[in-house]
Amino acid sequence: MKKVVLAFSGGLDTSYCAVYLSKELGLEVHAALADTGGFSPEELKTIEKRAYALGVKSFVALDVREEYYRTAVRYMIFGNVLKNGSYPISVSSERIAQATAIAGYARGLQADYLCHGSTGAGNDQVRFDMVFNIIAPEIEVLATIREKRLSRAEEIEYLRMHGVDFDFKKAEYSINQGIWGTSIGGRETLTSNRTLPEEAYPSQLTQSKPRNVALTFEKGELVGIDGVRAQNPIEAILQLQRLAAPYAIGRDMHVGDTIIGIKGRVGFEAAAPLVIIKSHHMLEKHTLGKWQLFWKDQIAAFYGNYLHEGQYYDPVMRDIEAFLESSQRTVSGEVFVELHPYRFVIVGVTSPHDLFNTSFGAYGETMSDWSAEDVKGFGKIFGYQNKMYHLINKDLEKK
Repeated sequence: MKKVVLAFSGGLDTSYCAVYLSKELGLEVHAALADTGGFSPEELKTIEKRAYALGVKSFVALDVREEYYRTAVRYMIFGNVLKNGSYPISVSSERIAQATAIAGYARGLQADYLCHGSTGAGNDQVRFDMVFNIIAPEIEVLATIREKRLSRAEEIEYLRMHGVDFDFKKAEYSINQGIWGTSIGGRETLTSNRTLPEEAYPSQLTQSKPRNVALTFEKGELVGIDGVRAQNPIEAILQLQRLAAPYAIGRDMHVGDTIIGIKGRVGFEAAAPLVIIKSHHMLEKHTLGKWQLFWKDQIAAFYGNYLHEGQYYDPVMRDIEAFLESSQRTVSGEVFVELHPYRFVIVGVTSPHDLFNTSFGAYGETMSDWSAEDVKGFGKIFGYQNKMYHLINKDLEKK
């Protein structure tokens, strides 16, 4: 029998694929789940049990959290990446790590096919197709749900015909969770004028008393909370998430342009990612020069958009990552944050590289290394080019 590796989540679409690939195409199905931090051990056991009940030959859960952090999350922190100024690119960046791991697994099995359960109406189909074709170009890609244009009811009926009667009752809200945030879709996200209700968010408000927290950064990476060094940056992110999520921080609606050209709208909550990005950005304001900050903003915006569209493997991304990493040489210190219900406040920073240093002059207060005459001359020369332009072209300005 020919082998197919199925990117498996345990939901309706991939469950349908597991049965169809085996029953209709006669393939030996190997289910692979790539975990970017969205599953508990109990959930993974339940998904494994479901996979075998569907008749797969094997099931594997690939832990790609470290790879995901190393290849994407750290650079999104370095770049303060928020798509359209709000969304920390949670799910879309995860798909690259997931597709890469599953394609690598398929090559190791010498699979004949790779299959994903994406529909034809979203971004994920493009991301999975591209990465599969780059990592394992010799393996044919199947996208059964997209190709057959199936409705949810048709998928459920097919599974029941084959003795599968899991509870596929459509959840009121679809949730995708990982270490860099959670996306939430529902009937409200299909409109332009409605927002998600309180109960739609996985993390509910359970803390009302303000809390202070100190974040320690080393060369742009979060390495500790409240003076205690974490085992690794992923643990630091998860620890901050545990502290901030009970305040219902980091909620918003993301509206953006999809890869396929239509507008997309989704709710999200990302307590730790938003606190980290805003804290990191504040530390950078104190430790980087103005042109470092300027070019980082331009480059990071491109990086975030290209990552969102699944173009991680374009070599320009390695060039941008090299710039972003170089920019973090002095981004070390502590950032002090106050957590409140539904919001947080960046209080301030301490850093041995802080350029806000009154020994060189206090803004609006005192001069240090220059005199009044120095400033007078500087002001005259600094604007001289524009003075020349307006004097020479004064007749044009009258028109």
